[in-house]
Amino acid sequence: MFRTELNIPASGLDLSLASGIVTIGSCFAEVIGRKLQENKAQVLVNPFGTIFNPLSVGKLLRASIGDSHPIADNLVQHQNIWYGYDLHSSLSSPSRDTLLQNIEERLFLTHHTLQQANLLVMTLGTAVGYRLQSSGEVVANCHKLPARQFSRELLSFDILRADMQQTLEELWRFNPALQVLLTVSPVRHIKETIEVNSVSKSILRLLCHEITTNNRQAHYFPAFEIMMDDLRDYRFYGRDMVHPTEVAEDYIWNKFVNTYLGEDFRGFLTVWEKMRRAIAHRPFHPGSDAHQSFLKTTLQQLQQLADRYKLDVSEEEKALKQQLVK
Repeated sequence: MFRTELNIPASGLDLSLASGIVTIGSCFAEVIGRKLQENKAQVLVNPFGTIFNPLSVGKLLRASIGDSHPIADNLVQHQNIWYGYDLHSSLSSPSRDTLLQNIEERLFLTHHTLQQANLLVMTLGTAVGYRLQSSGEVVANCHKLPARQFSRELLSFDILRADMQQTLEELWRFNPALQVLLTVSPVRHIKETIEVNSVSKSILRLLCHEITTNNRQAHYFPAFEIMMDDLRDYRFYGRDMVHPTEVAEDYIWNKFVNTYLGEDFRGFLTVWEKMRRAIAHRPFHPGSDAHQSFLKTTLQQLQQLADRYKLDVSEEEKALKQQLVK
């Protein structure tokens, strides 16, 4: 035996292609969300961009399902660009009105998606928070503003637990059928120092344990443990020695698939992967009779898949048709 593999039992959630899913949190929520998106799941991926600390994740979720939207009041202009302290920098804009409109649209979309969702995947990145000196609030992003405007702290476990419990209770009043899947991001925040990162991840892991122990609709997926123990080797890290490689992401994704997706969805993944490879195929002689025949057959098979699984395949269909010789 050369490794300690995590064998995760089936969760019983049995998600289908039609199941509504929302992912929110750190960049690992982006990874899982993107994989689901590529495989035609009904998923809303990180609508507010990458968010690392649990307090900011909770604030965004409560704003999405509540009547008031405090997110739109927490803006700042820096070097002629408008940012939201509660949002990732990717949502910034030179125009304040454009940013406000974007915020309202994201909140509206998240509200209606969560209302119908079967699963919320919440990925926690760090327990280190940055508090805005002028207001005392923990922000999601400092947007490269002067460091003197913020104070850095390791967020209290008790505060995180109370905030998370309040957020989940509000979510379940809003959508009583919603299942919540908590994960701790395997991405290491070594800029906070390796020692502080270890303490931070420990707080997050204990938070997940407490929440899932006390709430039957909350579950934990051990992405962190898979990376730290099962894939205990630097070959599974990128060149920055912080982020998992594509191989590691695929391995963790397969664990996710076998744990949470239903049999029909898993069967679809096998068929869809073959179709994706066919669509991505680029021959040496694209105008040849053989390849043109291949394209027509693939288009026919794609339409059959679309009819069988009720898929929107307009982008894939367009990519194939563009290769046809008229």
